[in-house]
Amino acid sequence: MSHGIKHRRSQKLIDFACKFATVAHGDQVRKYTGESYIEHPIAVARLVATVTDDCEVISAAFLHDVLEDTAVTFSEIAAAGFGVGIAKLVNEVTDVSRQADGNRAYRKSLDLEHLAVASDKAKTIKLADLIDNSGSICKHDERFAVVYMREKTALLGVLKRGDARLYSKALQIVQDYYA
Repeated sequence: MSHGIKHRRSQKLIDFACKFATVAHGDQVRKYTGESYIEHPIAVARLVATVTDDCEVISAAFLHDVLEDTAVTFSEIAAAGFGVGIAKLVNEVTDVSRQADGNRAYRKSLDLEHLAVASDKAKTIKLADLIDNSGSICKHDERFAVVYMREKTALLGVLKRGDARLYSKALQIVQDYYA
């Protein structure tokens, strides 16, 4: 899977992150489009790469859904060659709530609290994730988009320390939705 990101110093790490995420997500597909799931992490990493040259942040962007959506663990990410720093970034953007925690509103409040204390780098990844997901959800599921955009509006309140350009783009998506 080609990601198209060129990095002056750490191309091997970025390529490895893409390959690792591709293998981890296996034959998973996107809910609305049926395309290979890896297209989403690639899109998120590409967005992140437009605002930072930090190879750890770009690599974590490729891996951002691995803990949440696959059997891969934090320790496996760290031991695979990414180290604890990248594994921590992935963990920071991973939802902490589980179905057993209660209704959706309560679970999303847990996830919001988790992101509120995340690093600025993790918030940048989450902004890119929000931007990429918003397009497909609003296009393919108008009913769920109402819930999703309400949750994302609340989420923007804790993502202000992420990259300002991505924050502005995410905010514009929300504003356009409600216009």
